[in-house]
Amino acid sequence: MRNEMELFHGSGVIVKRPDVLISGFYKDFGYGFYCTNIEKQAKRWALTKKPKHVINKYIYNENKELKILKFDNMTDEWLDFVVSCRRGISYTYDIVEGPMADDTIWDYIEDYIDGIITREAFWVLVKFKYPTHQIVFCNDKSLENLRYEGAYSL
Repeated sequence: MRNEMELFHGSGVIVKRPDVLISGFYKDFGYGFYCTNIEKQAKRWALTKKPKHVINKYIYNENKELKILKFDNMTDEWLDFVVSCRRGISYTYDIVEGPMADDTIWDYIEDYIDGIITREAFWVLVKFKYPTHQIVFCNDKSLENLRYEGAYSL
């Protein structure tokens, strides 16, 4: 990670003080506060919220004392980690960063979990997907390194 990273969070509200959300295991990297360094992706997230669509902007200052797991690409390790999170298996990382499984990829992950497709078939199906990014702040300690910079509505 760089020393400072500009991040975005798509929401239906302004989020000046992020919280770690603990609800369901449907997210790629489990519980936490999700951001992205791709503004267009945050806009897509915001557009799913009603009645308002808000892009929150933050600056993350790297903290080398945090336990961080980073996936640069979709790999077998990434897939195994996402499947574990989907199954509700917890972990001890403060921050997890990597590619995002969009709705289509989630369908493929479900098919893989259910044994409908093989791991090899999964990789063939996701090969031509556009780049995505997500970073999840998993606890209050990690959120201390996130500074609110403002928000705007779509």
